Amino acid sequence: MKQFFKFVFASFFGMMLFSIVTGFFALCGIVGMITSQDATKEPEENSVLVLNLSGQLSERSDNNFLSQLQGTQVNSLGLDNLIEGIKKAKDNDNIKGIYIEAGAFAADSYASMQALRNALLDFKKSRKWIIAYADTYTQGTYYLSSVADKVYLNPQGQIDWHGLASEPVFIKDLLAKFGVKMQVVKVGAYKSATEMFTGDKMSDANREQTSAYLNSIWGNITKEVGASRGLSVAQLNAYADSMITFADPQEYVKLKLVDGLLYTDQIKTVVKKQLGIDSDDDIEQVTIADMVNTEAKNQGDENNKVAVYYAYGDIVDGAVGGLFSQGHQIDAQVVCKDLADLAKDKDIKAVVIRINSGGGSAYASEQIWHQIMEMKKLKPVVVSMGGMAASGGYYMSAPANWIVAEPTTITGSIGIFGMFPDVSNLFREKLGLKFDEVKTNKYADFGTRARPFTEEEMSYLSQYVNRGYKLFRHRVAEGRKMTDNQVEKIAQGHVFTGQDAQKIGLVDQLGGLDVAVAKAAQLAKLPNYRTSAYPEADDVLDQILKQVKPDTYLSDELRANLGDYYEPFTLLKTINQQSAIQARLPFYPNIH
Repeated sequence: MKQFFKFVFASFFGMMLFSIVTGFFALCGIVGMITSQDATKEPEENSVLVLNLSGQLSERSDNNFLSQLQGTQVNSLGLDNLIEGIKKAKDNDNIKGIYIEAGAFAADSYASMQALRNALLDFKKSRKWIIAYADTYTQGTYYLSSVADKVYLNPQGQIDWHGLASEPVFIKDLLAKFGVKMQVVKVGAYKSATEMFTGDKMSDANREQTSAYLNSIWGNITKEVGASRGLSVAQLNAYADSMITFADPQEYVKLKLVDGLLYTDQIKTVVKKQLGIDSDDDIEQVTIADMVNTEAKNQGDENNKVAVYYAYGDIVDGAVGGLFSQGHQIDAQVVCKDLADLAKDKDIKAVVIRINSGGGSAYASEQIWHQIMEMKKLKPVVVSMGGMAASGGYYMSAPANWIVAEPTTITGSIGIFGMFPDVSNLFREKLGLKFDEVKTNKYADFGTRARPFTEEEMSYLSQYVNRGYKLFRHRVAEGRKMTDNQVEKIAQGHVFTGQDAQKIGLVDQLGGLDVAVAKAAQLAKLPNYRTSAYPEADDVLDQILKQVKPDTYLSDELRANLGDYYEPFTLLKTINQQSAIQARLPFYPNIH
């Protein structure tokens, strides 16, 4: 027995010692990862910035340390980091050029890609080179890569070039199979967000506006690609109409879409030639992350800051969590507090609000509108529109001193709706439930799931929604210095591109975030300033202390598997947690 306890103690001690040693090395690894993330490093001489277009492009990078550690973080490219890295590479003498390698790349919008493409065009002003290569170019990656001095393709590769289409999903009949019907009150002939629940095809008004903004976006794409490749818009449209995706790769060279066909090992020789190094030398490579961590030149006066506040995702009254949550959200409760803090910060002389949202809660949008109005009393506010700033996103934008949008931004959609699911048929006919009631007043059972709304109740709801629409319209009129009647002519839920919105006075200037920052500095009369991004990212300790949602990866997997059906199902899943009165676009524009 004594010998037994001796072995047990030895085993226990060994396990404890092993755990301590393992924990120590794990801690060292974590500390190393943390310090490496924040460490600044100057690129080696004669380096090339490698831009790997593979993954999901989002408005802002999400460096979740715990997800990285667990290996559950989906490859995400932040537009903010990409543009910052390219800008620093332009000014860094050690960076001689950019090598773009296009892969499986998905962007939230063509406006985001347009902003990235413009950053690459700006890089070329430094007289440095850009080379692009892919095994296969998607339409989006070709749009970006066409900016390069030389565009190469694998000899067995493809270029997907087909034009744009929008294919909304209609789920009225699907809901009917479960005994569910949507009761809708909306304002605006063009307010089409509810059509997916109430119809089986696009309304004439929605078809008209969708055709207009698709053609506007495609016009920008063909014009810009044509300018870079020396091709006319007519030629590029002819290519799209000829199923060029399945052409022999040699045809792409003849048609001036690419400059040559090379295998992956051969592209290295091209890059080495550009760098002026021997074939057996290694290429000094830096990533976007490396460039972001380098010191910026001319950082500006830290007492004169232009704050860039990122607001993207659905606009909500409070964060909706769970498996089917929509990812990043504009939570009015959080945003209003953040904006109030920025307004009080004396070092911040102007604020740029970067909006990428198709809208959401009308109530939440009004709260943010109020907070921006309060901020304007103290300092200039400029809005920079990303992929979308429509409906509730435009409600937020309206009070700004100045509005900047990309030409392909989706904006406008000034209108609201109320949507209420009627599940009484599901309960009564499908599930066999019976209901009875006792009530003290006429409308005591208003909102019950036992029956649909009465005609009289719908009339009251219609009055409520109309009042909300008139308020929205008036907020726009105040902000844009128009009359309510002038706004009405361009409202009715009508969706526009940024390019068309500028023509009717909803947008002041076309351009990206850099244009908005420069305008904010001008309004604040700042000759020397620096920019700071908000909300500030959580540090590692905050990420550990917070309960980081474990379903991020699963939600991304569901999105990938459900495809176009993911967005409608997420709305159904969370509809009872959202405000019934919504100012939003069609839930997912579904442009491809």
